[in-house]
Amino acid sequence: MNIRTIETGYASIPLHTPFKTALRTVTTAETVVVKVTCDNGITGWGEAPPTHVITGDSVASIDYAVNNIIKPRLLGESVRKREQVFATLSRSAVGNTSAKAAVDMAIYDCLAQYAGMPLYQFLGGYQSALETDYTVSVNQPDEMAAHAQTCIEQGFHVLKVKVGSDDSLTDIRRIEAIREQVGPEPSIRLDANQGWQAKEAISTIRKMETLGLDIELIEQPVPKHDLDGMRYVTANTETLIMADESLFSAHDARMVLEKNAADLINIKLMKAGGIHEALKIAKLADVYGVECMTGSMIETGIGITAAAHFAASQPNVTRYDFDAPLMLADDTMEDGISYHGRHIRLEEKPGLGISRMKAEAVRWNVDVYSGISG
Repeated sequence: MNIRTIETGYASIPLHTPFKTALRTVTTAETVVVKVTCDNGITGWGEAPPTHVITGDSVASIDYAVNNIIKPRLLGESVRKREQVFATLSRSAVGNTSAKAAVDMAIYDCLAQYAGMPLYQFLGGYQSALETDYTVSVNQPDEMAAHAQTCIEQGFHVLKVKVGSDDSLTDIRRIEAIREQVGPEPSIRLDANQGWQAKEAISTIRKMETLGLDIELIEQPVPKHDLDGMRYVTANTETLIMADESLFSAHDARMVLEKNAADLINIKLMKAGGIHEALKIAKLADVYGVECMTGSMIETGIGITAAAHFAASQPNVTRYDFDAPLMLADDTMEDGISYHGRHIRLEEKPGLGISRMKAEAVRWNVDVYSGISG
């Protein structure tokens, strides 16, 4: 089963409401869709959204990397020699993790279809149903409290709240307003997106602990390069600390784990360069007895389906941040994972269970260098 073609398309889908973090504001989800077709007719799907402030990738750079760097190295290769194929993919360029992830997930889709198994079973088969959180964007405290209440009324039990864009006192007021609005039962996770310095993070977290705000975990409280600072925060607070932007590869994960820099780690396919590296990270974390979350960027159902299959396959992936498709006005695909409120069900079909794209959603063979996106 050799790779016959690798194609790219472009999709742009408005969000219902702006998505705001300490790093950026997003109103439209852009993504590069990748289709890998093998000589036996099997087709696999992947995608890569540009996330300039985290991965450094743009639509143009992703499309260029796939078509001009990765494709020439993989065309004609047998995906049954998967370790060889994924090694070639990894060595094709430095960085460019989103482009690699899109091709990686498409190849895994092909492999699982060839094996006649849903991808989560092909990867390990731990479970087939997940529960996602829902993200509350950073805004004024009253706006965030109202949004949080809407999420709870829609059936979500876990809120992921963005902080870190202003001073820490404002962040505390935000969480106080949310907790007052939704009560003590919902679980609240915070994501500072590198917005605090170490001492500020400790002071802020301790105040939240003293106030009894009952925060489940805090994601990436300090700048990504400051592992010593994150270790300092982890050692001096009771709240669980999760590494996100600090961790792209298995090598990064080893550094975080060896330093005891975090209690938990967040694995995202767009950071890891795909499922192949994500599996290494999960297994390494398991050796250290560390649980993982699988999260996402602002992706369509293609990328989230792949991430959900990966997450469902591993026993130490215990938290799931897969709300991005719920923020979109539409999606690129007609099948794949399905949402039932906060619950996600994986298709019991071979591969990712994606049969086709919506005809109007993806523009194939477009020139992304002509100004569609930066």
